[in-house]
Amino acid sequence: MSVIVQGSKRSLIGSQEFVFRRGQFLVSGIDMPSSSSFFDTAPGQPFLSLFFYLDRQILTDLMLRMRPAGKVPQEDGPGVAVADAEPEFLEAVLRLAELLDKPEQIAIRAPMILQELHYLLLIGPLGHVLRSLYAQGSQNSQVLQAVSILRRDLGAPVRMESLARQVGMSLSTLHRHFKTVTGLSPLQYLKQLRLHEAQRLMLMEDMRAASAALSVGYESVTQFSREYKRMFGEPPHRDIQRKRTLAPLGEAGAGGL
Repeated sequence: MSVIVQGSKRSLIGSQEFVFRRGQFLVSGIDMPSSSSFFDTAPGQPFLSLFFYLDRQILTDLMLRMRPAGKVPQEDGPGVAVADAEPEFLEAVLRLAELLDKPEQIAIRAPMILQELHYLLLIGPLGHVLRSLYAQGSQNSQVLQAVSILRRDLGAPVRMESLARQVGMSLSTLHRHFKTVTGLSPLQYLKQLRLHEAQRLMLMEDMRAASAALSVGYESVTQFSREYKRMFGEPPHRDIQRKRTLAPLGEAGAGGL
C-alpha cells in the first residue's frame, strides 16, 4: 500500500499505467514488477509518500473473522487499483508515521496500528481487490499461489501445464484469471519479472549483463538483450548507465510490488 502525501506518481505495473496524486493511495495485492516516475514537485516540496507491505497472515485472519463461515468471495478483477484515501485511513497512517519519533513505543503500538490499517483497507474502497485475492478457496487466491511459485526460482524452467496442476486449475482457467488479476499472461508476467530482476542485479549488485541473464533463466544472452531493449527502451549496459546517472536525482526507480 502506498499513499501520496506530496507530489504525484506515475507507475507502470505489469501492462497497466497508474497515476495517483496527493491524498490518493494504491493497493497492490499481488507481487508485480513495476517502474515509476514522480512529478508535480517543486523546490522545497519534494515527492513524499508513505507505504507498508501487506501481511498475508493479517489479511486472511481478518477475513475469516469478518465473513460468515462457508462463504467464499468470488469477486473478480485486477490485483492493483488506485482510489481516494478516506480520512480515517489517513489518520491511522499518520499515527504509524509518528511512531518514528517515539521509537520506544514501536514494538507495542506498530503491530496494532498495522492490523487496523489492514482492516481499514479491507472495508475501504479497494477492499474488493484484497478480498478476492486472499479469500481461501477463491480462484484469484489460486492465481496468487501461481505467482508465488513463479517468483520462487526465476532461473528454473517453467511448464505452464505443471503450474496449472500445482494450483488446481485448468490451463485455460489459469490463463484467463491470471490475466484478469495481473493484466498479463503467466509467460508475460514471468518475462517481466526476470527482466526486472536482471536489471536489479546489474544496477544494485554490479553484475554483468551475461551473468544477470543466466541468473534469471535466459539461455541466450542475445535474446535477453533483445527483450531487455524492447521492455526498457535501451540495451542493458546503456540503460544501467542512464539509471545510475538519474538515481541521485530521484527521477526514476524500478522494482517490484
